[in-house]
Amino acid sequence: MNAGTLAAEQFPALGALPNAIHGFTLRVAGIEVSRDKVEVVARLDSVHREIRGEHGLGSAPFVTAQQIHGAEIGVIDRATSENECLGSCDGLITNQRGVCLGIYVADCCAVYLADSIRHAIGLVHSGKKGTELGVVSNAIRSMAEHFGSVASDLVVQLSPCIRPPHYETDFAAEIVRQCRDLGVKSVNDSGTCTACDLERYYSYRAEKGRTGRMLAFLALTQGGAVSKPPF
Repeated sequence: MNAGTLAAEQFPALGALPNAIHGFTLRVAGIEVSRDKVEVVARLDSVHREIRGEHGLGSAPFVTAQQIHGAEIGVIDRATSENECLGSCDGLITNQRGVCLGIYVADCCAVYLADSIRHAIGLVHSGKKGTELGVVSNAIRSMAEHFGSVASDLVVQLSPCIRPPHYETDFAAEIVRQCRDLGVKSVNDSGTCTACDLERYYSYRAEKGRTGRMLAFLALTQGGAVSKPPF
């Protein structure tokens, strides 16, 4: 399958940063959906790897989170060459160049965090429960604790996620509020509802659990082993 026809969605606020590569994959034609997350992610893996490769991240270590709808943050603060899934966490932060962070969603929000001053990034899985637990706020505080990040310097981007009237609560609006309460000035919301466009996105709610997953990915690249693609 040619990943050139499967380009990941880009967000202008992140695209303007000189030291980060990001993407948000779309629905993949021809891949059978499933009620089992592990099974469907495995089916999508080869396509997702191709897409990461097109973004210059084909050889980058790929780190994901277990995603248990909690508020714990996994920290990658030393060099790694291994692909791994960090258990019992819903967010990932790193200051390591050339490491690709990944979060899978199908209605929940993938929240990208980027500090281009101190060269640190984060990627968070935040649905209704995670938002109530303040997982994004925890990630922002963790970036401050581990990497010296200042909230007002961060660029925050919310991915497409489910929204009213297709869902009973607007957790995206709550994520934005929490970020602003911590002092983040650049909070960018895609404003897109996954349940509104099943040709482009997967939606757990709209598809009654039998669905796929979009992959949000983010890597810090300045001075690292990978280079930003020419677009």
